[in-house]
Amino acid sequence: MSEGLVIFLHGVGSRGADLAPLGEMWRSALPGTDFAAPDAPFAFDQGSGGRQWFSVRGVTPANRAERILAARSAFDGTIAGIVEAHGLTDRLDRVALVGFSQGSIMALDALVSGRWPVGAIVAFSGRLASPEPFAPSTRTRTLLVHGDADPVMPVQEGEAALDGLKRAGVDASLTVLPGLGHTISPQGASAALDFLSRTIAA
Repeated sequence: MSEGLVIFLHGVGSRGADLAPLGEMWRSALPGTDFAAPDAPFAFDQGSGGRQWFSVRGVTPANRAERILAARSAFDGTIAGIVEAHGLTDRLDRVALVGFSQGSIMALDALVSGRWPVGAIVAFSGRLASPEPFAPSTRTRTLLVHGDADPVMPVQEGEAALDGLKRAGVDASLTVLPGLGHTISPQGASAALDFLSRTIAA
């Protein structure tokens, strides 16, 4: 049985292997913690051989929430299998979801829907796009990390997510990184590691 587990959730058109190096970087600072970086369940429908949690072809603010709803079953199956394999089904407080972009959308959805009362969530360059009403576990601590020069997910999305999470009673904070675009920087990774060391590894 693992003492802790970090599950990385990649962005659209990417693969789990693209985030896996973060786990290697963090391993020595999070002793006893395992890391998993699954591929999203669906093939990316715009080429490249990547994967997606849901399609962004023709996505709009009006239809995004229904796509998230439709993605929940496959997402839950992926996460449940990993958590079970690491012996933490009854210890979700030792589990963290760390997402980037679309992976962050799914991580925040797992939280606000109440389906996954995990110990911690880190959302890099994400947005809160889930349908209300929200019913999160208020024990889940959440860190949002966003660059203020992000052309894909404007920093206002991070600010709006923070507001929505706080209104729902979530213990959430936002770290804004000046000049950073749509990526995970060393500074952002360091902030996430510090956060995780104070939550699931505490």
